[in-house]
Amino acid sequence: MARMSDLIEEFLKQLINEMNGAIEIQRNELANHFNCVPSQINYVIDTRFTTERGYYVESRRGGGGHIKIKRVNMTKQGAYLMHIITSMGNSISQQNAEIYVNNFVDFEVLSEREGLIIKAALSDKTLSSVEAQARDLLRADILKNMLISFIVGITKNG
Repeated sequence: MARMSDLIEEFLKQLINEMNGAIEIQRNELANHFNCVPSQINYVIDTRFTTERGYYVESRRGGGGHIKIKRVNMTKQGAYLMHIITSMGNSISQQNAEIYVNNFVDFEVLSEREGLIIKAALSDKTLSSVEAQARDLLRADILKNMLISFIVGITKNG
């Protein structure tokens, strides 16, 4: 017998296919449909609908908790950025972050202006209120999220 997580995943994937790649659901309604707790729905979405697997998820808590799941069709640029995101690790120094961003600009994945904005957001000066040992962890999270936003933007526009 299939596990509940597998059933929920399959159900959501089928819905996504039927709705041309994007759905909006209510966490509580889905939990009621499967007779499970909402945290089971969260678990499935958090582990099986990740950016690494080609999905973009927006989650809103409260009022039943709406969740939007969109299948992202990768471009070459998006695939390149996704590769960087998955191989980057959990922390990154300012110097290494700048090397990545400079490469993105050199390979025309990002514009010069976008590169400057990202470097400003990731600088030690910007993150100075964060403890030194936590700075590189936060910097990696920020860079990954910015790159994911670019991937989503690329797929919407390109």
